[in-house]
Amino acid sequence: MTAAAAWQQLEAEGRRLERRHLRELFATEPDRFDRLHRVFADRLLVDVSKQRIDAQALAALWAFARARDVGGAIARLFAGAHVNVTEDRPALHMALRARPEDRFLADGEDATAAVWAVRRRMEAFVDAVHAGEVRGATGERLTDVVHIGIGGSELGPRAVCRALAPWGELRLRPHFVANVDPQALALVLRACDPARTLVVVVSKTFTTQETMANARAARRWLVERLGEAAVAHHFVAVSSALERVRAFGIPEDRSFGFRAWVGGRFSLWGPVGLVIALAYGNRAFAELLEGARAMDQHVRTAPLEDNLAVLLALVELWNRDVLGLPTRVVVPYDSTLADLVFHLQQLEMESNGKSVTVAGEPVGRPTVPVVWGSPGTDGQHAYFQMLHQGTDVVPVEILVAAQSRVADDGRHRMLVANALAQAEALAFGREDAEAIKEMERAGLAPEVIARLLPHRRFAGNRPSTVLLVRRFDPWTLGALLALYEHKVAVLGALWGINSFDQFGVELGKQLAGRLLEELAGRLQPERHDSSTNGLMAMVRRWGGDGEG
Repeated sequence: MTAAAAWQQLEAEGRRLERRHLRELFATEPDRFDRLHRVFADRLLVDVSKQRIDAQALAALWAFARARDVGGAIARLFAGAHVNVTEDRPALHMALRARPEDRFLADGEDATAAVWAVRRRMEAFVDAVHAGEVRGATGERLTDVVHIGIGGSELGPRAVCRALAPWGELRLRPHFVANVDPQALALVLRACDPARTLVVVVSKTFTTQETMANARAARRWLVERLGEAAVAHHFVAVSSALERVRAFGIPEDRSFGFRAWVGGRFSLWGPVGLVIALAYGNRAFAELLEGARAMDQHVRTAPLEDNLAVLLALVELWNRDVLGLPTRVVVPYDSTLADLVFHLQQLEMESNGKSVTVAGEPVGRPTVPVVWGSPGTDGQHAYFQMLHQGTDVVPVEILVAAQSRVADDGRHRMLVANALAQAEALAFGREDAEAIKEMERAGLAPEVIARLLPHRRFAGNRPSTVLLVRRFDPWTLGALLALYEHKVAVLGALWGINSFDQFGVELGKQLAGRLLEELAGRLQPERHDSSTNGLMAMVRRWGGDGEG
């Protein structure tokens, strides 16, 4: 079947199911859960039975995946093909979590060997810091690590460090700075003792504007307190630009590089994740990588019908393109996963926020949905009103663990009950008869019931996916994050787009560079549009002439 014919079949399935309610689907298909959930490694369960699909629609989705050669796309990704066609290189982040015996090739280079050469240096450095062999300039043991990066160089490590907070012993307190707003760095450094602080600067080229501005400010903070010689003791670089690193004052043995085939938003598994190992130890970091590696093996070898990444990608394609739902909300019922949503926003929207195919032609249908969310139960008291009774249908993705990672007095069961209840309420709603009986039991008069009924109505038929884990340990977290990465790549194959470039971030940064020079008085103001000219004039009036 051609991709065009398979797509037409999907559209027909969408029309067929358009008026069918999830209540009806569950009534006519009592085995929906059995057929529409998958379990991975006895640690992670994915349940899509509350999505608005049935067996016939799912068969059409599998057919479309085959017509789009998703299996071939997965094979090419793992084989090191130049899947990043615009930048003419592979996307081999899977090599970062490989074991030494695994074989990944990047343009003939043994990628696994290259990864492990750096990883062993990382492990030795982390062990030396934790053992007190690596100390600050004054001989003090290091107690804090400040990670300076932006985008993929910061979001992933920050999400992982926060997620692992209840797990194991905290070795160094991690802090993160990405925003060039001077307040961001100032507030972090206010909590740190320079004699006990290690600063990790993450920039592959060591030229990223925001990162290097913050790095220079952190350097000044250190030098003012401990002197120029302290830089070599307190700074580490995650970069491949060794000349720039040395010019900054960081010794070469304190620099950990990575190859061009590692994209920023896929990079937390290598030197970019050094802060994770410094915070929680090499063992926790290794378990994180092992979980991701296990997911890699699953995605690489599982049949399409059992492949979790393919299943999640097809559900998203169904919701976005067939049902026309433009957003997806991610609600982790775990307070430590608050930063996961920010990581997913970049991973998914930067990867698949494209409107042209790999051939440069218009895609012809919507691509990535807007990803947003926050932890439950907080979100229930913020935007769940809209999810249940608003005019827009928003697919919901719920993450929850069966086990708590801290001593529990029953509140974790309350958390789980809320997670499962929300999925049930979204799917089935409440029929008018139930609402009427509830108000009658409350003793309301018939005329009051009639007036309140429209406000107490829950239509339901709001789709959701539940990802249930045994517990959010490092292994499971690694598997989960890798699953999202592979889902992104599968969606790229389904849409025919390049998930591994990000030219969309460039134009604004280029314009900002020009405006910065104008604000600082180093360039004569250009003729911009009237809005930009007016705003620049008010900035000069209210904020002075810039930094000069």
